Amino acid sequence: MLRVIVRGAHTNSAARQALIEKIIRVDHAGELGADRIYAGQLAVLQGSSIGSVIKKMWDDEKEHLDTMERLAAKHNVPHTVFSPIFSVAAYALGVGTALLGKESAMACTVAVEELIGQHYNDQLKELLADDPEAHKELLKTLTRLRDEELHHHDTGIEHNGLKAPAYDALKWVIQTGCKGAIKIAE
Repeated sequence: MLRVIVRGAHTNSAARQALIEKIIRVDHAGELGADRIYAGQLAVLQGSSIGSVIKKMWDDEKEHLDTMERLAAKHNVPHTVFSPIFSVAAYALGVGTALLGKESAMACTVAVEELIGQHYNDQLKELLADDPEAHKELLKTLTRLRDEELHHHDTGIEHNGLKAPAYDALKWVIQTGCKGAIKIAE
């Protein structure tokens, strides 16, 4: 009987590690993407009325990326091999939405941060279902990141993101791309 319990614990440990690796790898990719989106937007809108708003969100994303870098190192999680592609695509998304105007840049923020907030919630549920005590620190970190991303979402709404031309189509395109990136990174 003891042998079965030990084997079961080992399997649980392996499954737990796989869950942690999946979460950290995809979240690192997401925070890299967010960093690059805001970099692209700021390159276009730096002197505009929302330049300082974008800069503040970008500063937050830089800290989020640093957090994910530390977690990846702590848990020995390699970055997705698609990081360079995600980086270029995200920067292009940032530049492209900024070139469409301030409202479109903020619509990008609303779309991305809404999806990321949902994604963080799903991850929190997975970790809670696995073992809240074992994941205590990761739960705390992901909750903080989720809350800050949702604050960015609200900031995008406050700065007329929902008033962007063809908002629904833009949101669909952005969120579909983000969902694809999440699946690939996982």
